[in-house]
Amino acid sequence: MSSAGTSVTYRSPLHQMTQTTATCLWNDSAAIDELTYAIENGAVGATCNPVIAAAVLAGDTATWRPRTQTLLGELPTATEDTIAWKLVEELSVRAARLLEPIFETHHGRNGRLSIQTDPRFFRNSAAIVEQALAFSRLAPNMIVKIPVTRAGIPAIEEATYHGVSINATVCFTLPQCVAVAEAVERGLRRREQERKDIAPMGPVCTIMVGRLDDWLKVVMERDGITIDPGHLEWAGVAVFKKTYGIFRERGYRIRLLSAAFRNHMHWSEFIGADAVISPTYAWQKRLNAGDIKVIPRIDVPVDPPVVDDLLAHFADFRRAYSEDGLSVEEFDSFGATRRTLRQFCAACGDLNAFVRDAMIPEPARQPA
Repeated sequence: MSSAGTSVTYRSPLHQMTQTTATCLWNDSAAIDELTYAIENGAVGATCNPVIAAAVLAGDTATWRPRTQTLLGELPTATEDTIAWKLVEELSVRAARLLEPIFETHHGRNGRLSIQTDPRFFRNSAAIVEQALAFSRLAPNMIVKIPVTRAGIPAIEEATYHGVSINATVCFTLPQCVAVAEAVERGLRRREQERKDIAPMGPVCTIMVGRLDDWLKVVMERDGITIDPGHLEWAGVAVFKKTYGIFRERGYRIRLLSAAFRNHMHWSEFIGADAVISPTYAWQKRLNAGDIKVIPRIDVPVDPPVVDDLLAHFADFRRAYSEDGLSVEEFDSFGATRRTLRQFCAACGDLNAFVRDAMIPEPARQPA
């Protein structure tokens, strides 16, 4: 009810969340139709990665096949890799335009489009920073994804120092998030010491909550662990909630973002947080069609016996849930990190294949 006693109608549960709590909605896609739907339901940002970009190209060949042919003509000596990343940049810029009014209204905190650095650079800080700086210049409202790897942490600090708003990705654990927050703080303090502006910056740290759950399920099967399978659905939620509490206590100037949805708790358990939830279009439709009540749950702890069960059975959950569970040197070897990097790197191959089909078409078969 409003203060005047009149009923307020919301377009959807997600819209209600964005209008009644501090929790923001970002769209986990740069596809224009999906982003348009999300904005209509209160979204104030969007994300992209090589997997998403490949899906966008394949899902709208009427737009991107001709554009690929044009780029091949304009850049006659370019490799398929170069053309593929030109397409990633262009589809990101197109999506960013939809968000520019929101960006202006929110003064840089929201209204951003996340574009991901080449995941194959995950071991090279200098290459990550160079690409992050280039991507940040594509549009005023770009936010750049940097992986939380051993090389990614110094890249996050350096990019932040240069004024790039970062979205830390390939991140699943509390120790990764703390390392990100500290790197961002170092970058911000360096800017402040040189009297450089930080007001319009809007960094976020993604926790791929569902991918942590996925990894523990792999470990369960691999190691023959017997546990209530429902408990595994709470692993990412538990890590997010604990991390959020620490961030709030320490006053880090970076928000958490929930991504990689596998169940409704990856949204419903975080309602009320000064954070971002970033479901895919399919999950947005699913959540909006459901009957989950939009009430703050971020401060409701995960059932302690569930957390204790996960801690007792999974060393990798203990690593993910404890601040000292992983050193920066161990980030690259964490199971969920390896699985995700492999998928993202493979998606670069999918991007190249899209270009290759235009660059080197299959020869027509001769009649028998």
